[in-house]
Formats: sequence, C-alpha cells, structure tokens
Amino acid sequence: MHALLRALDAFTEVSGRWLAWLALGMAVVTAFVVLLRYGFNIGSIASQEAVTYMHGSLFMLGAAYTLKHNGHVRVDIFYRSFKPRTQAWINSLGGIVFLLPVCLFILGASWSYVSESWAIREVSPEPGGIPAVFLLKTLLLLLPINLLVQGIAEILRNALMLVEGEA
Repeated sequence: MHALLRALDAFTEVSGRWLAWLALGMAVVTAFVVLLRYGFNIGSIASQEAVTYMHGSLFMLGAAYTLKHNGHVRVDIFYRSFKPRTQAWINSLGGIVFLLPVCLFILGASWSYVSESWAIREVSPEPGGIPAVFLLKTLLLLLPINLLVQGIAEILRNALMLVEGEA
C-alpha cells in the first residue's frame, strides 16, 4: 500500500509542478494580448482563447495537486482541534462518501458531452479562434480522473494513519 501511495502522490506532484508553469505562460500571453491591442491596435482571438485554455487547464488539472497539499477550502472550526486520528476518520469518510462519488458523477455526466465534441472535432465559433474546443472540453473528463487518483491516495494515506498510526 505504501508503494501505491507513493506512486499516486508522485504522479500528482509531478503533474502539478508542470502545471504551475501555465500560470507563467498565462501571464506572458496576457501581456502579449494587451501589448498587441493597446500598443499596436491589433486583436488576436487565438491568443485570447489560449489564455482561456491555459486558465481552464491550470484549474481543472491542478485540483488534484491542491487536494494533495491540503489547499482546498475546508470548514475547520472543529476539525483543527481534533486529534490526528479523528481527522483521518473524517478525511477517509469524506473521500469515500463525497469525493469519489462526485468525481464518478462528473465523469459520467460529462462523458457524452465530451465525446460529442470529439465526434465533430468542435472548433471555436470565433473567426481566427483555436480550432480545438474538443480538447478544452476534455478537461471535464481529466478533472475527475485526476481527483479520483489523488482521492484514492488521500484515502490510503488516512487508512494507513488509522491502521499504522503514521501519516
């Protein structure tokens, strides 16, 4: 179980660190769009859409990394005063009862929407836009898959805490 936990965590950690570079990419492309528009009076729909694609990728794919690093919003008025073992129970049950089913629901609900987009190779409705809306919509499937992977890792980590007394 330790090896599986390390592998799942490593996947999330590596992908999260790579995704962090998208924030820099977004800033550079946004500065480029502003420079073109206000400096040279030139508009670029593809560049504007690229910022949207990067923003969507960063947040949809970065959710698992945020979960791994305990960065999601949590109501911890009582939680923070609980013992680590009680926190592990809450985290385990929350993952099993809420996180995994929600991820499976999103995956199931998004499947036909994304597959229809792929079937027609959906493109941007804007002239000069990015001809790959189907790739952007694929994030609707990658979000729950990544969260499932990290959710399983979190459940395993808490199970180890409960069984072995270690985090």
